[in-house]
Amino acid sequence: MRNIKNSEIFWKPISPTTSKMQEYSAIRQAAFDANMQLPKLGLVLFTFGNVSVADHALKVFAIKPSGVPYEDLSPEKMVIVDFEGKTVDGNLNPSSDTKTHAVLYKHWPEVGGIVHTHSTYGTAWAQSLRDIPIYGTTHADHNTVNIPCAAPMDDEMITGNYEYETGFQIMNCLRQKKLDYKEVEMILVGSHAPFTWGKDGKKAVYNAAVLEEIARMAFLTEQINGNAATLKDSLIKKHFERKHGPDSYYGQ
Repeated sequence: MRNIKNSEIFWKPISPTTSKMQEYSAIRQAAFDANMQLPKLGLVLFTFGNVSVADHALKVFAIKPSGVPYEDLSPEKMVIVDFEGKTVDGNLNPSSDTKTHAVLYKHWPEVGGIVHTHSTYGTAWAQSLRDIPIYGTTHADHNTVNIPCAAPMDDEMITGNYEYETGFQIMNCLRQKKLDYKEVEMILVGSHAPFTWGKDGKKAVYNAAVLEEIARMAFLTEQINGNAATLKDSLIKKHFERKHGPDSYYGQ
């Protein structure tokens, strides 16, 4: 019986493509699931909007491909991008807003999901260049401050690396208003539209829906009473803390 040499033993290696697909499958699925919620919640028309989901250990995120209708999406079509905005896995072009997401993930380690929509009421407030005032307890259940509106970009930023600069536009607004991204998870980009974020894709989508409803309620409030007063500090504190404070008692 002939001895078999090591060189004669053939192992079937796992292909790099297969290995990468398995490594990124969780965030691809999460990004797909989150993106599919946008049309269901009435937050997008056609291909207006996107969701991304990040893996900070791998320093990558999965994001919707650019211009692909929601009904044509699948988990496999989600594009994997690194925190510099470069595609590392996927056959389609990522969302045109990819660099904005990349900037935020790179600077915000506790954010696991980001949503951008052009939802009607949120976008109307952004186009009006106004913060959304804290008029009622629905707003206070989620924020203790007005939802901020970032000032429009300088011309130099617009004609430069626009989507990349949008990330800094968002961060600079929060910094100027002394707001923490871990506490205020939504913003209007002036003359543009809303961005929201959260610990994961589900929370980011939830925040996008909440922002739109708060924007709608604030618009209607001003139609009914153009001199409506904002919520009293005591009510803001009570409603926020009963959900999020150390002695919260909302829910199970």
